[in-house]
Amino acid sequence: MAEPADAHFLEAAAALAPPGPPAPAGPLSGERLLELFDAQLGSRHLDLAARWLRARGRGFYTIGSSGHEGNAAVAAALRPGDPALLHYRSGAFFLERARQVPGRTPLRDVLLGLVAAAEEPIAGGRHKVFGSHRLNVVPQTSTVASHLPRALGVAFAIERAARLGLGTPWPRDAVTVCSFGDASANHSTAAGAINAAVNCGYQGLPMPLLLVCEDNGIGISVRTPPGWIRAAYGSRPGLAYFHADGCDLADAHAVSARAAARVRERRRPAFLHLRTVRLMGHAGSDVESSYRTPAELAADLDRDPLLRTARLLVERRVAAPAEIIERYEAKRAEVMALAEEVADAPRLSSAAEVMAPLRRTAAETPGARPARTPPGSAPAASGTGAPGPGDARGGGGEGVTVAQAINRTLGELLDERPGMVVFGEDVARKGGVYGVTRGLLGRAGAARVFDTILDEQSILGLALGLGLAGMLPVPEIQYLAYLHNAADQIRGEAATLPFFSSGRYRNPMIVRIPGYAYQKGFGGHFHNDNAVAALRDIPGLVIASPSRPDDAAGTLRACADAAQAAGRVCVVLEPIALYHVRDLHEDGDGGWLAPAGGTVPLGRARTYGDGRDVTVVTFANGLRMSLRAARRLAARGVRCRVLDLRWLAPLPVEDLLREARATGAVLVADETRRTGGVSEAVLAALADAGFRGRAARVASEDSFIPLGDAAGHVLLSEKAIEDAAEKLVKSLL
Repeated sequence: MAEPADAHFLEAAAALAPPGPPAPAGPLSGERLLELFDAQLGSRHLDLAARWLRARGRGFYTIGSSGHEGNAAVAAALRPGDPALLHYRSGAFFLERARQVPGRTPLRDVLLGLVAAAEEPIAGGRHKVFGSHRLNVVPQTSTVASHLPRALGVAFAIERAARLGLGTPWPRDAVTVCSFGDASANHSTAAGAINAAVNCGYQGLPMPLLLVCEDNGIGISVRTPPGWIRAAYGSRPGLAYFHADGCDLADAHAVSARAAARVRERRRPAFLHLRTVRLMGHAGSDVESSYRTPAELAADLDRDPLLRTARLLVERRVAAPAEIIERYEAKRAEVMALAEEVADAPRLSSAAEVMAPLRRTAAETPGARPARTPPGSAPAASGTGAPGPGDARGGGGEGVTVAQAINRTLGELLDERPGMVVFGEDVARKGGVYGVTRGLLGRAGAARVFDTILDEQSILGLALGLGLAGMLPVPEIQYLAYLHNAADQIRGEAATLPFFSSGRYRNPMIVRIPGYAYQKGFGGHFHNDNAVAALRDIPGLVIASPSRPDDAAGTLRACADAAQAAGRVCVVLEPIALYHVRDLHEDGDGGWLAPAGGTVPLGRARTYGDGRDVTVVTFANGLRMSLRAARRLAARGVRCRVLDLRWLAPLPVEDLLREARATGAVLVADETRRTGGVSEAVLAALADAGFRGRAARVASEDSFIPLGDAAGHVLLSEKAIEDAAEKLVKSLL
């Protein structure tokens, strides 16, 4: 069945006639108008081809750009070196940007994405996205508004890199453009990013960000109240507001040019409100007549931006109606010929092909290949499965706490890596809630160590942009519980970028997160969160979970190497309760102090002791509890070895299996929750490898953590570890 927008355009264009004298020329020449009209035509026919392909079972994506083709004018007002993070209805923008860079084949490239072809040049058949490294178009996701914090970060990075004397992939005077819909403008992610951009400007920090709201008045089926976007953003201090009719190419170009010039010159954010329409529904399966009246649909057809551009061409005597229809049909023939050509293009045919970007990044990571013998695997001198005070310090260097080790390592990394920046809530002047970043501001300066607003999405968005710019961002999320409202910036933006760009784009970062439980006299769930499941299943994410000072320093260094060399996204979960611990068994023994130095191989565990009865597998606070329990068990004749995982991803499976087979009995001491906790992955790894011994686990309860002493009722304890280990050994007798 013919699309109403297609039929209406042909009928209305044929009826166009010059209304007397030619219309004034305006700033757009006739040749330029035809170029932009060509981008609009290409975008419309890509939408029609998408539905043709889908109807024949060849295509997989039908969300189109019809009615939004005025965004070609935004591309025309910008430069090809300006980074663009685009709305999924930005087909005409993409085509016009490609026209500015010779040698591109954008129509074919988009069609390859529609059919999930393996040769598609940005995502390689993994998703349909508008993206191109050569065009400086960063691939977008389908998560609502999730790209706005990244756009904030890109704009910030352009200026911050220049201040530090560092280069970026973009020109010094570049403008970051970010487009989104009117429904997305209501999302808290968008509101937070825009607020952060305005806040930067208020503080006098440069923020060359052009926000483009393509307002078609409806989000899937829910109407945006008329006038809402102007009311919400039209008079906000610090945010220059521009309004244009996105269906009028001349007006859209003139206003876009003014907005872009203002941002480029003043280095302050601006909001371009582009009024559009939505034609052909939200997607191919959308039946608009179920929620829109015939009059509403007809009014949008009359405002069709292609028809309005055709009328402008006729009024200015640039093209006659017959020539316009000829161009329209010629573009249809061009796009459909390409659609038929790519319809049966080879698709990804194996898990290895699908995961190639993830595997490539992992292979490029320093220290990713396992060694046969893990560091620290020699038996402890005491023979109890626990190091004595002297062994903890290793005999070399000054013993420090976990917090001191992290602080020193961050300082050294700042000295060594000019592109590294440390930021987050309270990290600069205060030095962090626990003093972990104290002194770094004075050491590296305010351009490299700085405080942010209290918004985790914006913090991670800054990291995303800084990483894209070639820097090494080290953001801090103040508590693990505060990550969850911003986790999509890691899951849906950071981790997916190399996957959906076939490795052409990377956003290296090290996210430091103080977390876990067991703080004395301070607590409740929001400062003692033990939920890590939201991180553990993100493909390609590196998760370090150090326990001891030397490992805290070593894993942090390993993450810095992995991020900088291979673009890895890394999370370091720092056990708050161990930050300032000095002793292991008795007060004053200094058994938890160790020198800060060296690099821990990524994905390698650490073994304590050589007991032959049971292997206790643990991490974070569980290590200290397990070592203490192991000493008491030794006094009762139960000989333990304790394996500190150190890495939750990649899980050190080879080390786990070696130590498990050494005793034939494994107890997983897991301070995270029984459901979704780390022990599930450990037991699954043992089962997958065919481990034939006995395995058991003790874990914290499936509960939020209450305030005060009540926390002890739901958290893993030393006694639980001790009792479970003894029970496991007895069951083997």
